[in-house]
Amino acid sequence: MNFDFDIIVVGAGHAGCEAARSAAVIGARTLLVTMDLNKIAQMSCNPAIGGIAKGQIVREIDALGGMTGVVTDRTAIQFRMLNRSKGPAMWSPRAQSDRAKFSAMWREVLENTENLSMWQGNVDALIFDESGALAGVHTLEGAEFRARAVVLTNGTFLNGLMHIGRSQFEGGRISEPAAHGLTEQLRRLGFTADRMKTGTPMRIDGRTINFALATPQGGDDDFHHFSFLPDVRRSLRQRDCHIVYTNPETCEILKKGLPDSPLYNGQIQSIGPRYCPSIETKIVTFADKTEHQLFLEPEGETTHEYYVNGFSSSMPMDIQIAAISTIPALRDAQLYRAGYAIEYDFFDPTQLRHTLETKLVDGLFFAGQINGTTGYEEAAGQGLVAGVNSAAKVLGRPEFTLARDEAYIGVLIDDLVTKGVDEPYRMFTSRAEYRILLRQDDADMRLTPRGYEIGLADERRYRLMEEKRRLRDGLVALARELTVRPAELNPLLDAVGSSPLQQGVKLASLIQRPQLTIAVLADAVPALRAAIDALPDDRRDEIVEAAEVLVKYEGYIARERVIADKLRRLEDVAIPEDTDFDALKNISTEGRQKLGRIRPKTIGQASRIPGISPSDVNILLVLMGR
Repeated sequence: MNFDFDIIVVGAGHAGCEAARSAAVIGARTLLVTMDLNKIAQMSCNPAIGGIAKGQIVREIDALGGMTGVVTDRTAIQFRMLNRSKGPAMWSPRAQSDRAKFSAMWREVLENTENLSMWQGNVDALIFDESGALAGVHTLEGAEFRARAVVLTNGTFLNGLMHIGRSQFEGGRISEPAAHGLTEQLRRLGFTADRMKTGTPMRIDGRTINFALATPQGGDDDFHHFSFLPDVRRSLRQRDCHIVYTNPETCEILKKGLPDSPLYNGQIQSIGPRYCPSIETKIVTFADKTEHQLFLEPEGETTHEYYVNGFSSSMPMDIQIAAISTIPALRDAQLYRAGYAIEYDFFDPTQLRHTLETKLVDGLFFAGQINGTTGYEEAAGQGLVAGVNSAAKVLGRPEFTLARDEAYIGVLIDDLVTKGVDEPYRMFTSRAEYRILLRQDDADMRLTPRGYEIGLADERRYRLMEEKRRLRDGLVALARELTVRPAELNPLLDAVGSSPLQQGVKLASLIQRPQLTIAVLADAVPALRAAIDALPDDRRDEIVEAAEVLVKYEGYIARERVIADKLRRLEDVAIPEDTDFDALKNISTEGRQKLGRIRPKTIGQASRIPGISPSDVNILLVLMGR
């Protein structure tokens, strides 16, 4: 029995799985400790991966060599590309997953990862050696494991407290124990902690749903998927979701239950997610609205269990049942279990570096909801970065960080460590100032070279990316160089309602027209058709789409790249670690306080701290000799 490792990862949620696998693949001897080996990568809330901006994060994880995208594709029971009516910067993939198969496949991945061991236990303390250095973890069961670095990914388990009406009971998830000891120890070490709240809806037996009174919502049946690997595809039976709506009777019942709602009777004091509100929050915040959209989402390929997306609640059980039965399609609904809210501890993420290592304890990393985030995807992205950096630390390799113009994961981490959180953090496309550069279609071009460089993306993935780049760029070059004539194109242009040509033009200028696509033009341009037909069958549509986006939006992309490059210069101006910010009297008091607390590494990071003014930045630039 081995009790000595390089890295210990605590918690096997989405952050923990990516962290443990990343560290092990890079070469660190890694131990993953979790309370229940049968609930690895559990989808604690909705059985879905991706969505607005979240889907981009999963594509980035995959491009870097992580596994969330692969596992999602192989366990998906529905896939949709959201926001297709908008520009490609807004396109966001989302998949419904089979909850049980998702967890089982992640366990299979981890069990077959070299350098990775697993242990079932409840970590209640960190271990420090005689010199005060971090040395490992202690479990409630009495086991002690040693390591040079520890990654905490505790999710909602730290002092977790659940609420259903006035009933309260401890737990990190329904029917699972809470974790005690770590928060108290970390506070004694000087860490600042607080409480957050999240919740989940009831689960319903699909055999008691009247689907004839619900609107079906099917998935896409095209080439899109999460992983950039061409042999990773959906293989499970695809299933529809369904849409229903609340009504005035629903809202009246919910209003009557407010006096017993933990959110409104003073029982819950912690911060809840603004962007995923409970149904009781909706009827209070939007008091004049009675029709709230709900999605009935299947939990798996064969199960009858359905998740009621949009009806998260901690109301008393009888109120939840009475309210849901007012919806015609759910009038006879039989519940598997009621919805509940959960309060848990998190730590101020400004106590972290961009590597997700804590500033107070060398070798200690945080990832996931412990940092105040919400969502599987945000957690998985942090887990990958924490895993890579914990391994880099013990193996003596360079730190791994992602810039804001390089990845949504970079935006996420920079927001956390620079601005902190005052509510559960959720990623949106609006948080990324360079979202045209951070599209889901080119995550592999942006990040696979980075993943390959650190040893996470393998040789095959890197070669596939290079081949795709060559074929894509060849198609773009053809579009920019090939001249097309009015005689061959005007019949097509007339058919689609586009202006006719008066003279020959480059093919690229036609692709840039909103009514036209490469696929449409290929029917009239033999050279384009031949180039498309020569592409690999299993990647043809993906390569064509990638080329079309570059041609259609080249002006926007180039302009945003110029802006990003200008602002990135501030990231190259380092601030010495021993800078005494209190001595900078020309900077405002608020500015000095925040600079001293967060201790930014660069002028760029300092400029994004709330309360730091442009004049403060200018003073810092002068002091840095710039």
